[in-house]
Amino acid sequence: MSDAYAAAGVDTDQADEGVGALVSVLRTIETGSPSRSVVPSGHYASVLRVTDDLGIAIATDGVGSKLVVAERADRLETVGIDCVAMNVNDLICVGAEPIALVDYLAVEEVDAGRLARIAVGLKVGAEASGCEVPGGELAVLPELIKGHPSPHGFDLCATAIGTVAIKDLVLGDRIAPGDAVIGVPSSGLHSNGYTLARRVLEPLGLDAKPAELQGASVADALLEPTVIYVRAVLDLLRSEVDVRGLAHVTGGGLNNLLRLGAGFEISDPLPVPPVFGLIQKLGEVSVAEMWEVFNMGCGFVAVVPEADADAATAILAARHPGARRIGTTTDTGTATVPSLGLSFPVR
Repeated sequence: MSDAYAAAGVDTDQADEGVGALVSVLRTIETGSPSRSVVPSGHYASVLRVTDDLGIAIATDGVGSKLVVAERADRLETVGIDCVAMNVNDLICVGAEPIALVDYLAVEEVDAGRLARIAVGLKVGAEASGCEVPGGELAVLPELIKGHPSPHGFDLCATAIGTVAIKDLVLGDRIAPGDAVIGVPSSGLHSNGYTLARRVLEPLGLDAKPAELQGASVADALLEPTVIYVRAVLDLLRSEVDVRGLAHVTGGGLNNLLRLGAGFEISDPLPVPPVFGLIQKLGEVSVAEMWEVFNMGCGFVAVVPEADADAATAILAARHPGARRIGTTTDTGTATVPSLGLSFPVR
């Protein structure tokens, strides 16, 4: 269990047990016809077979408690980017091209001006990923949603859909030991681990500018938008590179890589943004837990054959400077960072 995260209010072991309880019931659904699902449970997105050749990919997620910071700082224009990013970055991990997203916005009180500010981020994120937002839902739930401060509370989630040729699915099943692991930089925390991050950083004050943040305020660091990787990954998928695995590094850190069914040796990690060092120092969080909870500077990973490593790096770095090879796949079934003495999964 992640000790600091659990103390902040999120017990990852309990969360895993809860997901297991949900899945154990939902997998018994009988529709009266053969299942259209073609992707194993636990991957980044679901894919339903529409025809023999075409699949529809689906992913759903929200922004989480990053919204608390947005409310307190009264900075609402970027959280829509996070909402889009958390969905479309998952969707592309199966090789799908996002085409649309529908949002669910629950509010404590309707304020047209604040809703328009939230929509600004949704627009930016949708355009960055090439998605339409053809519809959504606004729910007014004053008894359920409580703000920070009240009555400005809201929750923001979405579901993204995309298309993928069944023959072009990228599931990680073709990864072989010795393949190259290419890492793409994150912008910071993205939208994960905020219960822990807020517990550590908010006491400083949102306007505080600790030296470690190099001129940025606590609010700046906490509200830096999640990077959208869609266009770079689509460039990669449309190239001659043999893309064998794609991973969105979110909550769970390096454990996310293990969804691809391979082992990973991260021998040359990407640089770690300063916000992570500040959290680790002030929260007295162990190195192992930091790498288990946060992305630690690497927001996305592509796995390609050794021969394609340079080409893949060039394609990804064209849109995301700093992308480079960070390691190699193995047959161990674990994700390791030898320089730090870390090995995952730790549970």
